[in-house]
Amino acid sequence: MRTTPVSNEAPAPRPSSTVVLVRPADPAPEIFMVKRHELASFGSAYAFPGGVLEDADRRVHDRCVGVSPAAAGRLLGLEKGGLDYFSAAVRELFEETGVLLGQTRFDADKLVELRVKLNEGFLTWDTFAAEGELELQCDALHYFSFWITPVGLPKRYSTRFFLAELPAEQQAVHCGSELTQSCWMSARDILVAHEDKRMTVHYPTRKTLERVQQFNSTRALLEWARCCAEKGVICDQPAFGPDLLR
Repeated sequence: MRTTPVSNEAPAPRPSSTVVLVRPADPAPEIFMVKRHELASFGSAYAFPGGVLEDADRRVHDRCVGVSPAAAGRLLGLEKGGLDYFSAAVRELFEETGVLLGQTRFDADKLVELRVKLNEGFLTWDTFAAEGELELQCDALHYFSFWITPVGLPKRYSTRFFLAELPAEQQAVHCGSELTQSCWMSARDILVAHEDKRMTVHYPTRKTLERVQQFNSTRALLEWARCCAEKGVICDQPAFGPDLLR
């Protein structure tokens, strides 16, 4: 009988981007959290909007403003493809929350329609960008953290974290398929809700919230993110352990 050899190699982490979307509030900035469908990655947990890079992300570099390909590479420590992460961050934020970090000729009603088509796979990001004459405002994204899922988990990601402030006159509304709920809360309140078992928040998200909760204004938070990028972001790759599962 012929048997298929079983590989002991860990799956390669998939490149992805996530966005910590913030807005001013008293006494501390609020963060937009989305709850993922139970069948999705990180199912039933609250997380920041984001997802894996797609081929179309690298096809919109000519529409990215505020950050050049060379600057993106320097920030992320990559020889090539750094701007893909910025594009993916803008795309995922729009698909999952409806917030668009960019300028386009499409009006609000048209954007609602096209967002559905993007999420259902009937429209690609580069086609949307071309037809809408989109300018991706990459300088609205502030790179501040980098996480790689530890070996030992079945799904692994190499995720770049960006901070962005909610643009004026825009509202964040979760999509109703992959995401089932959403809320605006302070970092401190989210952490308390996790400890009280009212929300499930995974380890990298919790550690990010612990850093964010130190700041009582969006201005201070954005300045901190800029300093993180200037100093150089170090990769966090925790070892597999019980903290990752609670």
